[in-house]
Amino acid sequence: MRRVLLSRLGQGATVVALVVAICFALIRLAPGDPFAVSLDQETVTPEVRDRMRALYGFDAPIPVQFVRYVGAVARGEFGWSFSRSAPVSRVLGDALPPTLLLMGTALLLGGLAGVALGAWQGWRGDTARTRLATAASLLVLSTPEFVLALLLVMGPALTLGLFPIGGMRDDFAPTGIAGLFDLLHHLALPALTLALIVAAVVARHQRRAMLGVMRADFVRAARAKGVPERRVLLRHALRNALVPVLTLGGLLFPALVSGAVLVERVFAWPGMGRVMVDAVLRRDYPLVGGAVLISSLFVVLGTVLADLAVAWADPRQRRA
Repeated sequence: MRRVLLSRLGQGATVVALVVAICFALIRLAPGDPFAVSLDQETVTPEVRDRMRALYGFDAPIPVQFVRYVGAVARGEFGWSFSRSAPVSRVLGDALPPTLLLMGTALLLGGLAGVALGAWQGWRGDTARTRLATAASLLVLSTPEFVLALLLVMGPALTLGLFPIGGMRDDFAPTGIAGLFDLLHHLALPALTLALIVAAVVARHQRRAMLGVMRADFVRAARAKGVPERRVLLRHALRNALVPVLTLGGLLFPALVSGAVLVERVFAWPGMGRVMVDAVLRRDYPLVGGAVLISSLFVVLGTVLADLAVAWADPRQRRA
C-alpha cells in the first residue's frame, strides 16, 4: 500500500507540473496581457508600455517567465493579482474556504444520498419504484446545473421567500449561533443544487456496482448460511459495492472545487469558480497560475484519498 501511495504522489506531482506549464504557456500565447486595456491606448506612448511590461517581466520569452514563476512559487510567492489589487495568496485564501464549505457540504450530502439510493435500487432490482428513481436521476443529470440553480432561486427563494437569493451572509450578519444559522441559510440552496447532481451521479454508479455484487458467490453463500438480509446488505454487499463509488468520490471533489462556476455565479457565492473566471477574462496571469496550481493539487489529493478509501473498503488493496 505504501508503494502505491508513493507512486500516486509521484504521478500527481508530474500532473501538477504539466498542467501548470501548459496553462502558463497557453494564457501567455493568447493576444494581450494584464495591461492591454490600460496601456494599449493612443494616449500611452510606446516607451511607457515597454517600461511597464518590462517592470513585471512580460517582455521576456515565455520559457524565461516560466522559470522565474517556478522559482517564485518555490519560495512561496504567488505574485500580485492585477485585477484584485492584492497578493494572489490572499485572494486565493479568501476564496478557498467558501468553496471548500460549499463543495464539501454538497459532496457529503449528495454522496450519502446517492449511495443510499443506488444501493436500494440495486438491492430491490427491476421494479416500478426503482425505474422511477432511475428516471429521476437521469432527469437531474440531463438538466444543466445553472438551470437547477435558477429553478431553486425562482421557487424556494423568490416565490416562497424561504431562502436568500444569493451571497454567503447578510449585509449585517449576526455573530455566534445566529451567525452560524445565517451562514447555513445562505448555504442551503447552492449546496442543494450541487448535492442533487452528485447524488444522481453516485446513485447510477452505486446501482451498477450493487447489481454486480448481488450476483457474487459470497452473497449467495451468506444467504445460504441464513445470515439476515440486513447484515448481508450492509456487511457483505454494500461494502464491496462501495469500491468504484469511492474512487468516483475522490475525483468528484476536485472537479467541484473548480468546476461549479455557474452555480457560484447564480448564487453570488464568493468561491474559487468566480475567481478563476474573472482572472481569465482579465488576463490576470499570476492569479490564473495560482488558481490552476491549487486546483491541480486538489486533484492529486482527491486521488490519494480515493486510494485510501478503496483500501479501507477492500482489504486486498492493503496488501498490494
